[in-house]
Amino acid sequence: MTIFLILAPYGVYTFLMFMTSATVSVFAGSAICLVTIAIDVARGRSVKILAAGSAILFAGLGLYLALRAPALSPLGVKLSVDIGIFVISLGSMLARRPFTLQYAIESVPAETAAMPGFLTANYIITGAWTIAALLMMAANIVLLYFPGLPVWSGLAVAFAARNSAIYFTKWYPEYRQIKYGAPDGALPEAR
Repeated sequence: MTIFLILAPYGVYTFLMFMTSATVSVFAGSAICLVTIAIDVARGRSVKILAAGSAILFAGLGLYLALRAPALSPLGVKLSVDIGIFVISLGSMLARRPFTLQYAIESVPAETAAMPGFLTANYIITGAWTIAALLMMAANIVLLYFPGLPVWSGLAVAFAARNSAIYFTKWYPEYRQIKYGAPDGALPEAR
């Protein structure tokens, strides 16, 4: 369920990009981010770096598109979103607060969160998401400079990068549990 809430704004935004204007798509993405923030607050959880950063990213991009007319092509909007996600992800690591840490702390016992490898594992998982965002950026840049390439190739890269990051997020805690012998239920699970 958690992974669904995390990815919902991006799924809605991507789906709407095929159905309506980029402006409507990014504002819808921002609205979904705000809903996920409200759900976290209602459940007594912290406001997440990724959700808040994405809400600001989508809203800022939507305002830019609304005020400057649709100055960006749909591909330019996609590239802008990918750059924003990359900056949020990398920035969270540079600020020594990998964005996955907030989700992980809320899903494991306190003694697990205090384990020496817990922070390192979250840096590695956040790094996987950062690489996925970088790959999606690269695919969009290639499509911008080589417009003759089929659009589905960029979608295929995005799909593969995102799904690889999801798989890694689920697999890596299990791998660490087996390798380092953490107690059952001690490492976070992507839901």
